Amino acid sequence: MATEAPDKNETPPEAAIQSLSVSESHTHELASSSSNPSNQMSLEEKYQIVRSVGEECILEEELRNLLANKPEPVCYDGFEPSGRMHIAQGVMKAISVNKLTSAGCRVKIWIADWFAQLNNKMGGDLKKIETVGRYMIEIWKAVGMDVGRKVEFLWSSKEINSRADEYWPLVMDIARRNKLPRIIRCSQIMGRSEQDELSAAQILYPCMQCADIFFLKADICQLGMDQRKVNVLAREYCDDIKRKNKPIILSHHMLPGLQQGQEKMSKSDPSSSIFMEDDEAEVNLKVKKAYCPPKIVEGNPCLEYVKYLILPWFKEFIVERNAENGGHKTFTSFEELIADYESGELHPADLKPALSKALNKILEPVREHFKKDSNAKDLLKRVKAYRITR
Repeated sequence: MATEAPDKNETPPEAAIQSLSVSESHTHELASSSSNPSNQMSLEEKYQIVRSVGEECILEEELRNLLANKPEPVCYDGFEPSGRMHIAQGVMKAISVNKLTSAGCRVKIWIADWFAQLNNKMGGDLKKIETVGRYMIEIWKAVGMDVGRKVEFLWSSKEINSRADEYWPLVMDIARRNKLPRIIRCSQIMGRSEQDELSAAQILYPCMQCADIFFLKADICQLGMDQRKVNVLAREYCDDIKRKNKPIILSHHMLPGLQQGQEKMSKSDPSSSIFMEDDEAEVNLKVKKAYCPPKIVEGNPCLEYVKYLILPWFKEFIVERNAENGGHKTFTSFEELIADYESGELHPADLKPALSKALNKILEPVREHFKKDSNAKDLLKRVKAYRITR
């Protein structure tokens, strides 16, 4: 096929994103608002809050520099609407988003409906995928995510269609610059392995997710450790196009499933997950059956839930016991909890009821919302009826 000489007035995708730099912040009219509590924070305070969101940060000095120079950095987070929401996605994301906005960040939450379709979630039915996305937004609002002016929910299909001339050349450029084996190595982001037989759509997926980062003008990629490979691909792309300001990767911890050896909570396995609208009895039963060996910390999901959900939420963990078993005790640090658990001072029979009670307290507003709000109730009924497809 013959090719035409490029138009001199045309902006190549790599040049278009070169302009996205820290200096953009100085023109942001909202950044100087004195009503923003984050303006009263020191750089170190902001850094510690933002850094606490990630188990890993690439790179910490870049994060410090960003926070020093841009009052409202843009954080990109995203999700595939693919079924009922579990506490790892519901509670942890609310905690992370609220931390980021408290430190002055703007959060763009990418509702990856087209990506869910590419990945054959909900059987590839876009209407069902949209219903699941709306249900998830209802949950985050109900659980207490601060969805004020600093948080935007963006539907990928709508945003891409509105700026297709910007998006697709970027996807094509990323695809052109990467060999197929490099893209296949990113298949983990879709919940696949490199050995899986991937469809052509699933090969396109990593190129699109990489493009999302630049399309959304993200300074920080705030996603799970399972999304790390595609975020690294974005940084490598910056090397290819000689872009200095790379997106910072802030990868959060992956909460394990309830059973032994389940590294990640999975909505397709109900025995491994506590769902955001589970009733009190269901939560109690699931926690009661959870893997929680006495004195063993490594691989203990109950302890991880206290560390990543309960302590960040309440700033304390209350264990109620009879006097002969040590009496009531309030833990304010995970180190203190671990010391008691490893020594046998804290037994699973006391830890589990305390964990159930704390989780139920977090989830109660969600249950109430889905009982009383007719729109939310309808969404939940429809989502529960859908068959989860991998």
